[in-house]
Amino acid sequence: MAPTLTLKSGTSWPDAWRRCLAVAPEAFRDDRVLNLWNGAWQEDGRVLPAVSPVDGSPIAGPPRLDGTTAHRAVCAALDQHRAWRHLPLEERRARVAATLDALAEHRGLLALLLVWEIGKPWRLAQADVDRAIDGVRWYVDGIEPMLDGRAPLDGPVSNIASWNYPMSVLVHAVLVQALAGNAVIAKTPTDGGVACLTLACALAAREGIPVTLVSGSGGELSQALVRAPEIGCVSFVGGRDTGAAVATAVADLGKRHVLEQEGLNTWGIWNHSDWDALTAVIPKLFDYGKQRCTAYPRFVVQRHLFDAFLAAYLPAVRTLRVGHPLAVEHPDDPYPELDFGPVINSAKAKELQDQVADAIERGAVPLHRATPDGARFLPGQDTSAYVQPVTLLNPPSSSPLHHAEPFGPVDTIVLVDTEAELLAAMNASNGALVATLSTDDRATYDRLAPHIRAFKVGHGTPRSRGDRDELFGGLGASWRGAFVGGDLLVRAVTRGPEGERLPGNFPEYQLLP
Repeated sequence: MAPTLTLKSGTSWPDAWRRCLAVAPEAFRDDRVLNLWNGAWQEDGRVLPAVSPVDGSPIAGPPRLDGTTAHRAVCAALDQHRAWRHLPLEERRARVAATLDALAEHRGLLALLLVWEIGKPWRLAQADVDRAIDGVRWYVDGIEPMLDGRAPLDGPVSNIASWNYPMSVLVHAVLVQALAGNAVIAKTPTDGGVACLTLACALAAREGIPVTLVSGSGGELSQALVRAPEIGCVSFVGGRDTGAAVATAVADLGKRHVLEQEGLNTWGIWNHSDWDALTAVIPKLFDYGKQRCTAYPRFVVQRHLFDAFLAAYLPAVRTLRVGHPLAVEHPDDPYPELDFGPVINSAKAKELQDQVADAIERGAVPLHRATPDGARFLPGQDTSAYVQPVTLLNPPSSSPLHHAEPFGPVDTIVLVDTEAELLAAMNASNGALVATLSTDDRATYDRLAPHIRAFKVGHGTPRSRGDRDELFGGLGASWRGAFVGGDLLVRAVTRGPEGERLPGNFPEYQLLP
């Protein structure tokens, strides 16, 4: 009989909220968070209700601004930008470094907010905070040569990012952009992360970083955050549908931009025999329920290796640990070790479950469907946002699972007989951020990898977004605008020599670094 679980001591949402009120009373109220613009915390915007994906309980919702107020915030950010861009680099560096020290001091609270707001297991929530801090420190320590001969943009950088990595993607980008001499604007993701971002921005604002944090619907705020003439650069992380609208707007306006969009990242298996290595990596590919831009939801497998692939894959996927990220046997036990908790909300869970059911009805073969029997839940808790791992063979071409990233713990497998079929299946989404090809023969990898439409291609190992000096981008429809990572992130948000062509994927050219 499984033991009855309880919430780890001191980790409830009310506990986290009380800590936020104590750490940053300027940014939090008893019943809401505030927007940050014009250098002050503003009690404006219409607060929407929100619930935690962890157990469906109420948490802080975003205080959504209207378009007119958002444009006022952008104009105020331009004033901040004009002052900040002339601040000596040493002063900017000192303020960003002080912000990192403050983030490190409150690492545990930031991670706990991520658990409740977006359902990250404790290990991954801490990693998100740590990657933000450590990544920006790398820039603080080595920024001088990256800025040699370069100047800040003419206006602030507007950041619109998805909910899955508030710290290591959004806060990381904001602090590097500020270090490079720009005022920064961030829109809180609609689906989660508002309290974590509010706390992080409060700590940055205390150190004098010119940061604006606003909430609102993308459609209502796009005129201000994307199209406004005051904006110097738009940095977007999200899906292709929304990204396409942003790409059209920035292209029409000739505005500097970085648009990271989704793609179907694939893992190919061709003349491969190191099955132990594959078994070892499968659970890691399910980190955070594959809710990552660099997740691998598609395996393309050589048909005559399919039995060996299944023998390596199925035992590994059956070891996955799912459940409430804070549920323990005794209140003082360590945090549970989980591969993932909930997906971002119950609507997403239903969408995935409906897509799986539809694909099976249309001919996909279910190879693995986990049950919630072994999952770690509190007695009677809401589990509507949890999706157990699923693996399908040959999803039909009419299914979204055939050509799009599911952004959840759903794997699909496609069988192929020729190298041409392998490449076609690996390139099903017209571009991706990462891909991997497992093959014993290095010459085969070297011959096939250049034809895989992904920015990074691994040889038998997964690729990731990367940190510090590792570059990042996408090919095809998965990316628009300047590539980032290393010095490219600084180049993307600064002006260089007259006529400079940034490495990136632009309407008029593509330049690989």
